[in-house]
Amino acid sequence: MRIIPDGLAVHLASGATTLCNCWRISRCDGVVLGFTDHDENISFDGTLFGAGTGFEGTEVESRFGLAATGSELHGALSDESISENDLVAGKYDAARVELFLVDWSNAENRMLQRSGDVGEIRREGAAFAVEIRGLAQELDQERGRIFASSCDADFGDARCGIDLDAPEFRSGGAVASIEGAALVRVTGLDEYEDDWFTRGKLIWNSGANEGVAVEIKTHRAEEGVVSLALWQTPPNPVANGDAFVVTAGCDKRFETCRAKFANTLNFRGFPHLPGNDFLVSYAVPGEPGNDGTPVR
Repeated sequence: MRIIPDGLAVHLASGATTLCNCWRISRCDGVVLGFTDHDENISFDGTLFGAGTGFEGTEVESRFGLAATGSELHGALSDESISENDLVAGKYDAARVELFLVDWSNAENRMLQRSGDVGEIRREGAAFAVEIRGLAQELDQERGRIFASSCDADFGDARCGIDLDAPEFRSGGAVASIEGAALVRVTGLDEYEDDWFTRGKLIWNSGANEGVAVEIKTHRAEEGVVSLALWQTPPNPVANGDAFVVTAGCDKRFETCRAKFANTLNFRGFPHLPGNDFLVSYAVPGEPGNDGTPVR
């Protein structure tokens, strides 16, 4: 049962209410932003909740079970509050969102209605919609290890043991030419073999996308020409000469761990685990080890 603070309870019982919604967004990098659907700014708990941002919330959904239920938050993109570049750069991924019911005539009369984390973000022109996932959704997440043939460690973490700062796994480069929205020819990676940086990460060090990180879809080195295809189009136009840093990628297979990284002792998968083909196989007469007796 939710307990309504005394001051707010008295205000609600008065019959004439001056209520509004306030949203506080706390990003993982420490930045805290506040928004309200009231027509004037409101301040409490050291946060200024800005008005005139076009923010509004949808109906809150609750039901039994552990599915990802919650609500949505809609707003407009602007340089002063939430920018498209910040959304693309992932600065709002897993951010904390708190929804308050506030008496705008006296902000001390308020109540935390709901809190959750940012889920899927959809952009449509100059507007966006953010999925707010409730606390129960955390109980629906996988915990612990999974028995699978592929490695379940994050490449470069303590369980993996690979040092991504080592020269063989990290390098700098620059854009030589733009071949497509997410395809560039680059310099500085000539000494690395084809596919070395596939599934790796690229971080822009200069240009309009400085600080933005993106995963590498493919790395091709053919006939002296090196190109990188990215999974996402950069939020801002890429220009010739833009510098970047790339780190090697891993496809989580045992063969790759052995041949590319010589790291089999730290492989966190089960490469000899029988697959589906083994489970549905049957004895074939005449093959070594089979006497033709039907499998029961």
